[in-house]
Amino acid sequence: MQPRNMPMSGVVDLAAVKAAGEARQKAEETRERNAASGEQGAPAPSSLVIDVDEAGFERDVLERSAEVPVVIDFWAEWCEPCKQLGPILERLAQAYAGRFVLAKVDVDQNQALFQQFGVQGIPAVFAVIAGQALPLFQGAAPEAQIREVLDQLIQAAEERFGIVGAPVDPSAEAEVEQQEPEAPVDPVLAAAEQSLAAGDAEGAAEAYQRALDANPADAEAKLGLARAELIRRVRELDPAAVRKEAADNPGDATAQLRVADLDLSGGHVEDAFGRLVETVRRGAGDDRNAARVRLLELFEVVGPEDPRVVAARSALARVLF
Repeated sequence: MQPRNMPMSGVVDLAAVKAAGEARQKAEETRERNAASGEQGAPAPSSLVIDVDEAGFERDVLERSAEVPVVIDFWAEWCEPCKQLGPILERLAQAYAGRFVLAKVDVDQNQALFQQFGVQGIPAVFAVIAGQALPLFQGAAPEAQIREVLDQLIQAAEERFGIVGAPVDPSAEAEVEQQEPEAPVDPVLAAAEQSLAAGDAEGAAEAYQRALDANPADAEAKLGLARAELIRRVRELDPAAVRKEAADNPGDATAQLRVADLDLSGGHVEDAFGRLVETVRRGAGDDRNAARVRLLELFEVVGPEDPRVVAARSALARVLF
């Protein structure tokens, strides 16, 4: 999937003379306070990639952005493009060694941040410099293209705001990390994850099914199988054609199921659920049952505890009974 670029012209807007001057002054004041208190502006190697939630956003992102550009990765566990992009961003955070910090935001757990930034789909990547936000790009992207965007971001942060981050040695904690005990890994699940990462949805589905055959209560295998099946269904679809077919034929349950898959894979969870609930409500016989089963499968992808799943289960119960 090619990313929908969000032009770096936004950096120029952020760097308007008055805003840039105020941001630079704020950054300098923050550095002076940190120096006076003995705090260091440079991130430690272990904090080059951080998980951020709503409660810690001001501290971990806004305040930190006065010292170093903060790149925000909006992602979700069920989002396959996120799984392609995330490791690239994390690797680059280490490679750039302190010139930016990567903040990862799980949209399922942080809906307020998701809405505040106006995210239309995931993965989505934003940046915050001196407390000011700008969009970078949306969707998975090749590493070379991401490097270009990061280089522009870092250059703009330095030239317009005087924010340069600080170099760190990513290997400084390698020795400690090697000593940390690793949790035992289920070889079947590990093989499934490797297949999924390699784009082999069929192989992943088979491996997850073997794990479920051995242990029907294995929640991780159940989630993995649902993800693999979703990938298999959407990867050959033409989104424009599928959406047109569904719009032209609202009573075609198969067309509605395809659009629901596309919606979910693109991060539009509530749209996917709402479409399927409505298809159940309007359908009969096999069509109705197919929509119900697909909805239950997508519940597995998102997770049973997610509030959107809870709400959709209630809506499904109302149309069924």
